[in-house]
Amino acid sequence: MFKGIFCPSITITDDEGKIDYDLWGKHLDHLADAGVNGVLLFGSIGEFYSVSLADKEAALEFAVKRVGERMKVFAGVGDTTYANVIEFTKFAEKAGADAVLAVSPYYFGPSPLTAENYFGGIAEATKLPVILYNFPARTGTDLTPELVASLAAKHPNICGIKDTVDTISHTRKVIRAARAVNPDFTVFSGFDEYYLVNRVSGGNGVLCGLTNVEPETFVKMHAAYEEGDFATAVACAERISKLMAVYDVCDLFVSAIKAAVKVKGLPISTKIFEPAVQATEADEAAIAELLAE
Repeated sequence: MFKGIFCPSITITDDEGKIDYDLWGKHLDHLADAGVNGVLLFGSIGEFYSVSLADKEAALEFAVKRVGERMKVFAGVGDTTYANVIEFTKFAEKAGADAVLAVSPYYFGPSPLTAENYFGGIAEATKLPVILYNFPARTGTDLTPELVASLAAKHPNICGIKDTVDTISHTRKVIRAARAVNPDFTVFSGFDEYYLVNRVSGGNGVLCGLTNVEPETFVKMHAAYEEGDFATAVACAERISKLMAVYDVCDLFVSAIKAAVKVKGLPISTKIFEPAVQATEADEAAIAELLAE
């Protein structure tokens, strides 16, 4: 259903944490102009866990109006309160989003039955496509290939997954299991450097953070792969592999991506929501050096 390069956008705020729509709009324009296939608001890099429901709704309306005609717009509906999850899911449909992305509940990691109830409730609350978000390093539980296939079988609009697991074998097994139920099931890798191996394994692309920083490189890689220009695709993949070092510069990867976007020329605040260790000038200098290599 979906394929290509998708960006989990940073949430751009001022130093006090108020959404900066002027700079965020320019960032979204950059993604669209670069040819990114879609943008996700309020994924992990979008700090979904720290943004109010009211701000999420306002931001989603803004993004749909700003770039909805130029690329897909996904809404990350993750929250610690299930009522908010359902409310934002319903709002996303009214606002004109193209899909919702639902991360697993965390803290009390769900059993398979709880996961069925949780994701099933989201699917039943909307006619939009529902994309599962598997990030066991953060949620503490894994969406297994068997569970993903079961959800897809029971709910036709559960038709994709972002598999943020640092092993392609997991993603490959998800592809095989889910496609047995739905041949059009979308499988994105959440790790930037997994585009090529994702595609070779039958997947659909990536939904990953460095697309905020160098969307052009990812778009070029995707176009080259589609055209069979594998030399160019590999060259882009090599660049992305080197850029992975950006994630390790700051205390939290969200800070690193914001700092990298700033280094690239958009004068944003790099502040992330507290509690947090904020990016420093030294961090920005280190990231600038990596980007310049």
